Amino acid sequence: MRIGELSRRTGVHTRMLRYYEEQDLLHPERADNGYRVYPPSAVQRVQQIRGLLDSGLTTEIIRRILPFLDGPGGIHLHPECLTPELAGLLEAEAERIQQRIDCLARNRDAIRAYLAAVRDLRK
Repeated sequence: MRIGELSRRTGVHTRMLRYYEEQDLLHPERADNGYRVYPPSAVQRVQQIRGLLDSGLTTEIIRRILPFLDGPGGIHLHPECLTPELAGLLEAEAERIQQRIDCLARNRDAIRAYLAAVRDLRK
C-alpha cells in the first residue's frame, strides 16, 4: 500500500509517517517510480509506534525496543535486547512517566477539591 492508504488506515498524517521513516521506525520499500510501498503489517506497526509515543516514550527508545516487540502485547526476548545502556534509558523513562503520573494525580485532586469547595458554597 502507498503512504496515503497507510495514513487513512491508521489515522496518522503522511507527514508523521515520513517522520517515522526518518527516525528509522518504519522501513517502506520503494517502487520503480520512487513511491513508498508499505506491507499490510505496517498498519499494526504504525499503531504500535503511535501507542508507544502516546505513552511518552521517545523515538530513540522506540527505535531501540521496536525490533523486540511482536505486537501490542508481545515481546520476544533476545540476548542483545537489554543492554545496560538501554536498561538505564528505560529506567529513567519509567521514572519520568511516574513523575508525570504523580503530577497529573495532584492536578486531578486539586480540581476535585476545587469543585467540592464551590459546590459546598452553593448549598
